Amino acid sequence: GVISPLKEAGLAKEEIRTASKELGLSTWDKPAAACLASRIPYGTKITEDLLKKISSAESVLKKLGFRQVRVRHHGNIARIELPTHDMHKILNSKIKNTVLKSLKKLGYIYITLDIEGYTTGSMNKTLNLNKK
Repeated sequence: GVISPLKEAGLAKEEIRTASKELGLSTWDKPAAACLASRIPYGTKITEDLLKKISSAESVLKKLGFRQVRVRHHGNIARIELPTHDMHKILNSKIKNTVLKSLKKLGYIYITLDIEGYTTGSMNKTLNLNKK
């Protein structure tokens, strides 16, 4: 039941971005953002509070200048995914301490950096563990 008027008009993502840039829209180059539920492992109950927690964690990182970021929720662990070219930035002691303090305040006990980097659909990797 979802209506996609731009898709129905035959416009592709790049055409929309180009038109948005020409119109002076600040969102013309905004990175794609998947549903917050994609940060939660399969089988975990999704609640409004959990989605807010993840959103708040990602907002902390975005306010620190990270454009493309995912905070994957694993219970009391926040697994941060950044593009590999941005990883060195989070190791700056001031930024690292801000991230640690902020995410612990949100309720995470462990804050990790995924050294594989930002990967779309990384939570789907667990779907293939039981297949042979």
